[in-house]
Amino acid sequence: MDAKENTRFSPRLDWGGVAVFLAVLIFSCSPGEELPERFSGFVQPQGFPEASYDFSRNEVTKEGFELGKRLFFEPRLSRNNTIACGSCHIQSAAFTHHGHDVSHGIDDLLGIRNPMPIMNLAWGEEFFWDGGVFDLDLAAVNAITSPVEMDENVPNVLKKLREHPEYPDLFKKAFGTAEITDARFFKALSQYMLLAVSDNSDYDKVRRNEAGAAFSPQQLAGYRVFAKNCASCHAEPLLTDQSYRNNGLAPNHINDQGRFEVTLNDADRYKFKVPSLRNWQYTGPYMHDGRFLTLNRVIEHYRTGMVDSETLDPVFRNADGSIGIAISDVEKDNLIEFLNILNDRDFVTDPLLAEPVINSSFNK
Repeated sequence: MDAKENTRFSPRLDWGGVAVFLAVLIFSCSPGEELPERFSGFVQPQGFPEASYDFSRNEVTKEGFELGKRLFFEPRLSRNNTIACGSCHIQSAAFTHHGHDVSHGIDDLLGIRNPMPIMNLAWGEEFFWDGGVFDLDLAAVNAITSPVEMDENVPNVLKKLREHPEYPDLFKKAFGTAEITDARFFKALSQYMLLAVSDNSDYDKVRRNEAGAAFSPQQLAGYRVFAKNCASCHAEPLLTDQSYRNNGLAPNHINDQGRFEVTLNDADRYKFKVPSLRNWQYTGPYMHDGRFLTLNRVIEHYRTGMVDSETLDPVFRNADGSIGIAISDVEKDNLIEFLNILNDRDFVTDPLLAEPVINSSFNK
């Protein structure tokens, strides 16, 4: 939901994504249904670092989560009531806009960046490709007010919610009174996003030493390639170190300079947040502007396609003066085998996170 993170349509049809989408619809909860009995608020995953989000000021409750879920898929957040957060953050795509380089917003307008996944945000301290938002509770402001995303303002969103026949009661259930304030609105959205936790890939099962879980010989070889060449940026277990780095991409047609546009520090030119490698299968295309369509193309960029500049991350500078990551074809194949087990199908089909089926009376 970044004001700069929006997508041109690509006509490619991903049948795997369609199948996942249908599975999500089958298990979606309607407004009258109870959440699954397993609902227990935010649970710290085994082996993950302590969450950064301050739950003492916004505990995730069943009622707050239900409200946030409804709001996440609510098109009234946009000027003409057509665009919701879930329009560009789709569960079957790990809450990205799969197949688009940047996302479509209101009136089919385009932004300049690829939507980052809504995933494991409880461990984030800054958000979006440039880190321009430092509080998850404020993240939705960017999308709501962006002229190419929702093109709305928060006071008008709250007015629409207050005039709706059901939202005051939902806020009362979540927060004790029917008063709809901006703080409660944003906290409810955060409660939904905080439960978008991905921690059950095959990699995680091996990491937790679950019975029967083990790397294949090729996956183990690929893990060693990853540990040597990738883990300094894509740190385990989140598969990102949350830092901002220049990874040798040539400037794009709009000369997007990333983190520099927030800090105005010359040392931050062309630096973008290191994305998690989790669920890469569902989140393409890749990089901040969606320039690479395939994982193979991403790896080839690091092998032979990097562009040097003053702010290129030192990790890519080799002792012989060359830049890039030197891995053989065999090492590349092994690395891909390892990366394949970072995809968490449970996450993209979890009925807890699925878009609710809104009945016609609610949607009037």
